[in-house]
Amino acid sequence: MDVRLQRRVQRYGWDLAAADYEPLWQKQLVVAHRSLLAAAALAPGQGVLDVACGTGLVAFAAAAAVGSTGRVVGVDVSGRMVELAQRRARERKVGHASFARMDADRLDLDDATFDVALCGLGLMYVVDPKSALGELRRVVRPGGRIALAVWGDRARCGWAPLFPIVDAEVASDVCPLFFYLGERGALARLCAAAGLVDIAEQRVATTLDYRDADEACAAAFVGGPVALAGRASTIASASACARATSPPFGPGARDAAIAFPASSSSSPRPCPKTPSRRAVPRSLSKIRQ
Repeated sequence: MDVRLQRRVQRYGWDLAAADYEPLWQKQLVVAHRSLLAAAALAPGQGVLDVACGTGLVAFAAAAAVGSTGRVVGVDVSGRMVELAQRRARERKVGHASFARMDADRLDLDDATFDVALCGLGLMYVVDPKSALGELRRVVRPGGRIALAVWGDRARCGWAPLFPIVDAEVASDVCPLFFYLGERGALARLCAAAGLVDIAEQRVATTLDYRDADEACAAAFVGGPVALAGRASTIASASACARATSPPFGPGARDAAIAFPASSSSSPRPCPKTPSRRAVPRSLSKIRQ
């Protein structure tokens, strides 16, 4: 895999997704984001880093939790998403939240700077996730926390009818395996390999709700390399996608509300390494309806 090409695909793909990301995903990710923040157990006055911050959905919630005596720094590979987050920080007058474009595995930040680091549904897109976790460990103070969320096991995902179409459009060496960290124990093993300790992996239950199949298909093609494929392909249009897939995405369901149920389980995993930092990885698992 060409690392430089992978980085470009991620950057430009998420740039394309910037304007549509919140309309298509904000309400769908509320449960996952709340679980992530609950795991982080933020307190007033803390310093928080939000990696893969996107337009700031998690970062602004973190800023509210730590208050004006704390601070939040959000970083993302997408310059356009960072620009949107910066604009919203100004509009909302959230002076203790700042945003910058930065690669997760190459953070331009000082050592031991933050009390807590967050990464909500971004780690599985990073070119080198182990290095990214090493960077989070580096910038978090001893005794601090890292909370992560990733998509669950692909085989149990309620989006299964869309996968053949998505695969056909984005099959390439630069397309990440979105669900590989959702396999049971995979995230905990990666955290342990990066030197994190006191690791607990937990499945989170949620439902993704859309007005109809068109909106659901649009959401499926809104991010990263999938967004690039969507711009280049006719079948990637929401209407074509809805016609081409099996129920609940067939023509009869196009005007009906669609919900993807999700199920989760939890399993703590201790790590016998030096307890200098703690991680609380969380895994969002979706199942077929």
